Amino acid sequence: QRQLVESGGGLVEPGGSLRLSCEFFGSHFYVYHLNWYRQAPGKQREWVARILSDGTSTYADSVKGRFNISRDNAKNTMYLKINSLKGEDTAVYYCNIGGLGADNTWGQGTQVTVSS
Repeated sequence: QRQLVESGGGLVEPGGSLRLSCEFFGSHFYVYHLNWYRQAPGKQREWVARILSDGTSTYADSVKGRFNISRDNAKNTMYLKINSLKGEDTAVYYCNIGGLGADNTWGQGTQVTVSS
């Protein structure tokens, strides 16, 4: 059985930065492809970024250039560094294994609020 636990969210002013963490509990973290999703108030959950087991990363066009996804297999942890935060980045951020498939795993989410 596997579990994901996010942390690092908070209230940040526009233009600020945050680093979100996603800790994995279970076995063989290093084999998994990992995702970050987010869900803004009143909107559907949207995919944000992915990092493959080999470290290759991809991003949604809306965050490309401002978000950086990384992983530390020794710590069983994935990260999302968010720079130049905007109001539209306000959302609950979730880490995920398996995307939207049947055998997926979600964390509980961490709230990011961008406001002055």
